[in-house]
Amino acid sequence: MSLVLRQVGGGLGEGLLAAMVAAVVAAVGLVAFSLVDWPAFNSSNVTRALTTVGQVGAAAMLIAAVWLLRVHRWPWVAKVLSWVGISTFVTVTLGMPLAATKLYLFGVSVDQEFRTEYLTRLTDSAALRDMTYVDLPPFYPAGWFWVGGRVANVLGMDGWEAFKPYAIGSLAVAAVLALVLWTQLIRADWAVAVTATTTAVALTYASPEAYGAVIVLLLPPAMVLAWGALYRPVEDAARAGANPVDVANPPNARGGIGAGQLAANAPAEDAARAGADPVGADQVAADAPAGTEAAPGAPRTPRTAGGWGAVVGAGVFLGVAATFYTLYFLVAAFAIALMGLVAAGAEVYQRRAAQHPKAARRAATAPLAVPSGPAWRAAVPPLVRLLAIAAISGLIALVCWGPYLLKSLTTKTPSSGTALHYLPESGAQLPLPMTEFTLLGGLCLIGTIWLVVRAGSSRRAQALGLGVVAIYLWTLLSMLATAAGTTLLSFRLEAPLLVLLSAAGAFGFVEGARAAYQAFNEPARFRVAVVALAIVGALAFVQDIPHVLAPEITTAYTDTDGDGNRADKRPPSAVSYYREIDAALLAQTGRPRDETVVLTADTSFLSFYPYWGFQALTSHYANQLADFPGRAATIKDWSTLDSPAQLLDAMARSPWRAPDAFLFRRGADAYTLRLAEDVYPNDPNVKRYTVSFPKQLFEDPAFTTTDIGPFTLVTVRH
Repeated sequence: MSLVLRQVGGGLGEGLLAAMVAAVVAAVGLVAFSLVDWPAFNSSNVTRALTTVGQVGAAAMLIAAVWLLRVHRWPWVAKVLSWVGISTFVTVTLGMPLAATKLYLFGVSVDQEFRTEYLTRLTDSAALRDMTYVDLPPFYPAGWFWVGGRVANVLGMDGWEAFKPYAIGSLAVAAVLALVLWTQLIRADWAVAVTATTTAVALTYASPEAYGAVIVLLLPPAMVLAWGALYRPVEDAARAGANPVDVANPPNARGGIGAGQLAANAPAEDAARAGADPVGADQVAADAPAGTEAAPGAPRTPRTAGGWGAVVGAGVFLGVAATFYTLYFLVAAFAIALMGLVAAGAEVYQRRAAQHPKAARRAATAPLAVPSGPAWRAAVPPLVRLLAIAAISGLIALVCWGPYLLKSLTTKTPSSGTALHYLPESGAQLPLPMTEFTLLGGLCLIGTIWLVVRAGSSRRAQALGLGVVAIYLWTLLSMLATAAGTTLLSFRLEAPLLVLLSAAGAFGFVEGARAAYQAFNEPARFRVAVVALAIVGALAFVQDIPHVLAPEITTAYTDTDGDGNRADKRPPSAVSYYREIDAALLAQTGRPRDETVVLTADTSFLSFYPYWGFQALTSHYANQLADFPGRAATIKDWSTLDSPAQLLDAMARSPWRAPDAFLFRRGADAYTLRLAEDVYPNDPNVKRYTVSFPKQLFEDPAFTTTDIGPFTLVTVRH
């Protein structure tokens, strides 16, 4: 237990320090960017040019950190320099292109609308509440948004305004945490290289969903950590009384598990330099059974925590994922469950092989006996550790999911059940990035080759490979689920797949270069040429990130922000009237915003001000306990009534809290709401329709009508 506490405590301490450094770097960078009046990204190349300069500077810091680590000089300077370099890269790559706008990627459009609404809700209050509906616990995990809300509250910022700096800062922190985790698993210089690679890929393809990108960044090292927790054949065999060399993989001259087992008494980095897989070197190491002494000639093993430190780490990762992003949590849990089954199967196979008559004769003179009893017992240790991971993650997940689960058990409201109803073209086919003729495609191809070649000898390859296999299996299951009228949203797994393959590609590039270096009789300038090639390829990829994100960046400049301004200096949209609407609502209702329910189709109003909504943007983002179809039918029924008295009576009989105000678009003879309904399996999966309320329905002293720009605000007197 003391070893577990030391391992976990040491990792947490270093992670906390790294997170603080990253937060400071992001804060300083974003404040510095905001002090200059930059031109809009979509009308000038100035910010693009400065982004490239900043990326080169960040790369220089990372290269310097790798060099210091390789020559074993100033290790703490190298460590801090790597943290600063990674966080600077994130801050510059996203912060500089967005320097002239207060909005994050995608502005407040489409999906970013409800995300901003969620952050606004949890900035207003620390209570776990639904983003839209009053008196309901949240259905979508609140973890990332809750932390952001507390940050915004402390800084005195509105939720929408804090979204951009918080998103960029959280990505910078996640990147350095991934680096810290990698350094606990592999050589420090390799850790910097693979983290830089996966961070660049994650920023390119996952950053618009910042709360999901945090999990994507941590996924590769978490997979390696989980595999180290579950597959420990030497320790499990030693506890069963067997000779670990007999029951586990045989020694391998090229390194990997076998080399790690024979070099178990050596530190991970030393084993790596000797050709062994560095992860295998320390994670496969086993304790001798308590009360026994190692027999003469048996390999000595260092004291370890028996994999329980890794169990705790994997459980914490899954638990945090469950509070941040449901889909990525489910896929990661699926991958780790697959690892557990594979580990259990492998240990059973090894036990049976050890108990084979020929193996028993070979082991007759061995210092440790081959374990007796049924071979299936070898599956127990990895499955126990798998259950422990599940228990730890489940307890953490209940922090966010507990209130919703309790409510779902006691409510009679039918679940809307449309959250999985989306199948774009990318979700109907297997993603094969390694076949694309691009820099990233080449890296993924190298990664694929490395995963196959090293599957039998590298624990890193086994872990990352099982993660990739899990994603492909999930994708196939998602396609199969379409026959049952739903999906598993596999189209969202492109970013995790790319990050896993790029991590494998980084390892494959390094090991391939080393093999080529040896094959060519170690030419003097070969290493320099490889480093130059890696730097050129990396810079070519990272300077193209703003181009890949150009549509998302452009939307951040063309959307109107909460101050009523467009960052590209063009005339704002109707959003510019929201401030006046808010003032009228406060004056006419006489209540705080979080005590007022507003029925509107302009749900971006709720992204800027924490009023409750009567109906969400679409059923796919609505709370599953809110009865989205029932509310839609009720709204339509209200619009067909003949008099204000009938409307007031119908509102009083509503099964949900009735609106305190209506925010309409104004037509010639009616007030309109443009609502949405689910039309899956069609693509697009949303159909827009208009509901019109006759103006005479509100010609009564119970209603106060105010025209503001293109809107009409109707408040209800209570």
